[in-house]
Amino acid sequence: AEELTSHLQKALDIASGLDDYLEQMTTQESEPLAELYRYVFTSYTLKMLIHMSQAKRVLEIGMFTGYGALSMAEGLPEDGSLVACELEPYLKEFAQPIFDKSPHGKKITVKTGSAMDTLKELAAAGEQFDMVFIDADKDNYINYYNFILDNNLLRLRGVICVDNSLFKAKVYLKDTTDGNGLALREFNHFVSNDPRVEQVSLRAFTDGISIIRRRRCPHDEVFRGVKGRSILDRLRLDGKVAYVTGAGQGIGRAFAHALGEAGAKVAVVDLDQVKAEAVAKELFLKGINAISIKADISKSEDVQRMIDSVVSKWGALHIACNNAGVNMNSASEDTSLEEWDQTFNVNLRGTFMCCQVCITGCRSQDCVKVCDGGSHRDLPHPQKQLSYNTSKAGVVKLTQTLGTEWIDRGVRVNCISPGIVDTPLIHSESLRPLVQRWLSDIPAGRLAQVTDLQAAVVYLASDASDYMTGHNLVIEGGQSLW
Repeated sequence: AEELTSHLQKALDIASGLDDYLEQMTTQESEPLAELYRYVFTSYTLKMLIHMSQAKRVLEIGMFTGYGALSMAEGLPEDGSLVACELEPYLKEFAQPIFDKSPHGKKITVKTGSAMDTLKELAAAGEQFDMVFIDADKDNYINYYNFILDNNLLRLRGVICVDNSLFKAKVYLKDTTDGNGLALREFNHFVSNDPRVEQVSLRAFTDGISIIRRRRCPHDEVFRGVKGRSILDRLRLDGKVAYVTGAGQGIGRAFAHALGEAGAKVAVVDLDQVKAEAVAKELFLKGINAISIKADISKSEDVQRMIDSVVSKWGALHIACNNAGVNMNSASEDTSLEEWDQTFNVNLRGTFMCCQVCITGCRSQDCVKVCDGGSHRDLPHPQKQLSYNTSKAGVVKLTQTLGTEWIDRGVRVNCISPGIVDTPLIHSESLRPLVQRWLSDIPAGRLAQVTDLQAAVVYLASDASDYMTGHNLVIEGGQSLW
């Protein structure tokens, strides 16, 4: 009997969310509030929900002590925000000192008074949220839920999280007389029969939590997205394999990070093995599958080995980002044949070899995206860089030719022509006097940052650009217009 009692007590402890093992296996906070959070096990689950949903804007209905709000704020990105609705002003006064002690407290705005009045105010202002967390008066759950959906407070891909949806198992008991249990049972039944949404109830918290999202409707592709994928989903590169040449620094490094963040596996290719390995390690730290390859794209054998290495590693190649290039400054009359040949061997001949070997060696049946590195210097306002300017003009024409010739093979070839990019080279002693003149030529009033180019390479590599080929995408702050 004692052994049975012990087992039943252990089962009860686990069912009550009090298992010591779970607490030991839960990551402890390093914030000033670590001691307080130690007693609020659900805080970790809340923060994890924010991470999993990738929410940026959160609405919390029912703040209570504020620990949950702060936990969710910790999961938000730096530019994220959380609006907490709390009926009692004294609870805001209680929580504010706690928020002030955390660097994440600045993300939280507390609105006191009737939660429904706050919801009406937010709806009138056109506010929308990625996650709505409801943990307030149980009798009003249905009213809050309906108002949120009816007034589009929830974004298209957003979720509603409802706390206490099982309420100490009282929703299971047919003969319960508990008012909260009856209200939650009615709410759960209402949601399960609502054709607008789908839900799942989890036993993650002591009293359960329900996660609710809108159903996808069988409308046309504009409404439901191409193949059911929203525009942001179509920009994802999950399952794709990419290489980026010249990825050890500057623009190439930014391209490698961008493609990896969008979901692609990335081969970091550079003439400098140390730099290539360093960038591959950066990607790995972000959870991106990456390898480093040393290659000189002016040599055909290196190009072939690069493509073979990528396909051997991952079995396919979907995205070829031919970014590597060299630049030498000299007036036309001073340009040597050696400088001309060296520049063309990398910038134009190397890009052509990468394109050619990529297509002939690619085993993938999917649409292949090629993104070449152009330059705004093939447009008006060229600098005294004859070999560079001419080679980049050749890259644009190469892109146009291949983009039309290979389209029936499922290949799209485009290029990006950036303006003057703010890199360490720009601030070298030889170029420093030119920077001020360049700035006066740019309507945007600043040099380009490598991050200004990242969205472009993701777009050209994604399914969203399937109808674009042979295009030169110029990103130069309006410089070529003046």
